[in-house]
Amino acid sequence: MVSYSTPLSDLFIKTKAENRAALIGYLPAGFPTIADSAKVIAAMVKGGVDAIEIGFPYSDPVMDGPVIQNAAEQSLKQGTSASDVFNLMAETTKLGVPAVVMTYWNPIEKYGVDAFAQSLKAAGGSGVITPDLTVEESARWAAASENSEINRIYVIAPSTSDNRMPLVTSQCSGFIYAASLMGVTGTRTSVSGDARSLVARIRETSTLPIAVGLGVSNAAQAHEVANYADGVIVGSAFIREVQESGSIDEACTRVRELARSLSAGVRR
Repeated sequence: MVSYSTPLSDLFIKTKAENRAALIGYLPAGFPTIADSAKVIAAMVKGGVDAIEIGFPYSDPVMDGPVIQNAAEQSLKQGTSASDVFNLMAETTKLGVPAVVMTYWNPIEKYGVDAFAQSLKAAGGSGVITPDLTVEESARWAAASENSEINRIYVIAPSTSDNRMPLVTSQCSGFIYAASLMGVTGTRTSVSGDARSLVARIRETSTLPIAVGLGVSNAAQAHEVANYADGVIVGSAFIREVQESGSIDEACTRVRELARSLSAGVRR
């Protein structure tokens, strides 16, 4: 069991005391530009987002839908690097909110497992979400994350068996990422009914906070998920606001307004 605290774990203690869910906003580093990604994140925070999930842009994002894929491709074309990701992390945590990186395993291995954990910690980051890393293949990452005292967050899907569930949840810290459906990220007209049952199944094996991602795009959906989960993760909806804007100022205004709406949803 993890014995250290992080800004992320402290956040969930705070939101539990306030009897509400945490709102977590996602944005790929380097989108829409390396300079402007910090402005978009600041707009999220001003609108009421409690924590930030920074995406490490990757060329083969198996979990990501077209909205996030397009944003990541735009970021990669601009040459976004690991140092840009960590610089954005440092700028984000200066805003007074906890932040994590969402990344596939390849960039961690390429950067250096221990070095990645150390760089994240140095930038003020709380942890890393690793959607394609299994617990069976996590020995090096487990050691590195624990040495740097950062949270290790795995993704649990509705297809995870009851036998496997405790194996995965026991290796998580900070929170458990519950994927609301079998599929890729993206906004949807409704949140999958699998989400509620998945959260219930996870709670049978762990007392850690559970955050639901994939598909939440408006205040009504955020409110629905907040009724049974400890955190609500929103990514594609924020990115779409940026993609549909004609300028960075318009993008920040639209992102801030969406964040306010979602924040009201998790607090209702």
